[in-house]
Amino acid sequence: MNPHIQAFFDPVTATVTYVVHDGSACAIVDSVLDYDPKSGRSSTASADRVAAYVRENGLTTQWLLETHAHADHLSAAPYLQRQLGGVIAIGQSIRAVQGVFKQIFNLEPEFQLDGSQFGHLFADGETFRIGALEATAIHVPGHTPADMAYLVGDAAFVGDTMFMPDVGTARCDFPGGDAHQLYRSIQRLLRLPGGTRLFMCHDYPPPAREVCWQTSVAEQRAANIHVHDGISEDDFVAMRTRRDATLSMPTLILPAIQVNIRAGHFPPPEDNGVRYLKIPIDGL
Repeated sequence: MNPHIQAFFDPVTATVTYVVHDGSACAIVDSVLDYDPKSGRSSTASADRVAAYVRENGLTTQWLLETHAHADHLSAAPYLQRQLGGVIAIGQSIRAVQGVFKQIFNLEPEFQLDGSQFGHLFADGETFRIGALEATAIHVPGHTPADMAYLVGDAAFVGDTMFMPDVGTARCDFPGGDAHQLYRSIQRLLRLPGGTRLFMCHDYPPPAREVCWQTSVAEQRAANIHVHDGISEDDFVAMRTRRDATLSMPTLILPAIQVNIRAGHFPPPEDNGVRYLKIPIDGL
């Protein structure tokens, strides 16, 4: 059985959230909490659009899936969980990411490095169900150590491993990133059947086309500007290293990482009842 898929594009962060369902049960992939970095205010308009679709279609939410601890947007998973239910889940290697960023942000001693902030941690190759749909969690490190792809029927949600063919691939210069790993992870995905639908987490289109987030294994193998067939691992790593050296940090990386390693929760309030996010000076 192949899934029904409804996409929601957030133009502010260029993020695509997906509702994946069988007509009865659903998973929500990579939700977005609206956040204004100038004021520090959060809001839920993007998440409310997703929740409205789930309710209007009478879907039961089983999973709130994260492909990784995003650096470009804050997760709305806790808000959607309160609204709709479901288990917040990510890959087991989130523990490594938590370990790195607990030090960078000097987080409170009580912050645990065991992934217990999430409701479930997927192992590589673990299967699970979304109603009648069978899904498989695939560990695809490289962009970060904890990246996961989710294969559901003929559809794979690939997170930040790849972008549309004319955009290429994700950066590997965040803490724990590794271009060699990313190349191997992408090759693993490109060994799926050619007709497998691939759903991107982001799109940054060139001026000549509209935003798009669906492609296929065959299209990526033929035309991805960074990893089409015939590109060697060494060539890819050299390209990725040169390109990453020119990139600035994402606008929301500092608030996003602090929140997303907590499964989308904000830090605990301080003694005045206010929650704070930290800005490490010269930390990244």
